[in-house]
Amino acid sequence: MSQAQSLGIHYNKDADLFDYVDNPDMFRYQAGFAALPSRPGLGVQINEEKLKEKSEKAKTWKNPVWRNEDGTVAEW
Repeated sequence: MSQAQSLGIHYNKDADLFDYVDNPDMFRYQAGFAALPSRPGLGVQINEEKLKEKSEKAKTWKNPVWRNEDGTVAEW
C-alpha cells in the first residue's frame, strides 16, 4: 500500500503543513511509514496564531491545471 502525501512538494511553497503545526515531528517517516499518533485524536497541535496570521494575508487560490502539449491533464 502506498502513502500519498504532499510534504515539501513544489506547490506548497511558503504554505506547507509544517508551517501550521507546533509538533512537526509527528509527521516524520521511518522506514517508509508514518508513525502512529501518540496524542489524542489525530495528534496534531495546530499553531493557531500562525494560521490566523496567514489567513489574513491569504489570496484567492485556484487549483492549477497543468497540461501536456496535446491538451491532456498532466499532473492532477
